[in-house]
Amino acid sequence: MSEYDVILLVEQAFTATDAVNVRSLHEDIEDPVRYHVMLPVEDASARVENAMGSLATGEVLATPAVAIGEDDLEGLRKELLETCRAGVDATVQAIEAAGGRATGEPVTNDPIRALVSKVAEVDAREVIILTRPHVVSEFFHVDWTHRARRKLGVPVLHLLEHESIDEQGGEDEVHTGGF
Repeated sequence: MSEYDVILLVEQAFTATDAVNVRSLHEDIEDPVRYHVMLPVEDASARVENAMGSLATGEVLATPAVAIGEDDLEGLRKELLETCRAGVDATVQAIEAAGGRATGEPVTNDPIRALVSKVAEVDAREVIILTRPHVVSEFFHVDWTHRARRKLGVPVLHLLEHESIDEQGGEDEVHTGGF
């Protein structure tokens, strides 16, 4: 019996609800389903830039000088990778607690390139992209779905994390279909 491999590209660790929702999508599949969790590591440089931007908006004329050394940046990168690994582990555990089989890994390069590579590696049958449920995140990360559809020959489903499938409802939030 062959496996039905599903790639999950997620922005943050699953809750128990997320895991149950994803598992419910595959209840009728006869082959064993294996989930491959991919969680991108937050970019340390972007975090520093965002922090500096936040400081600047507080006092437009008197922006404090912020000096970030290479050692500090490397320490931040290590911390972000550890946080990402913990998120991957939590997601795998949530899926397993919901009765699924899962493996996972942090993604340290472009998420879509990593996704394309993983789909080819495991001969995935399906990709699910889960993003945070707020507007700013949607604006920046819905592109993952469109980029994936252009590059993959498997169905790509876009869901919002931490909401039940019924709560998501509208066509604007749930995107299904092939590339």
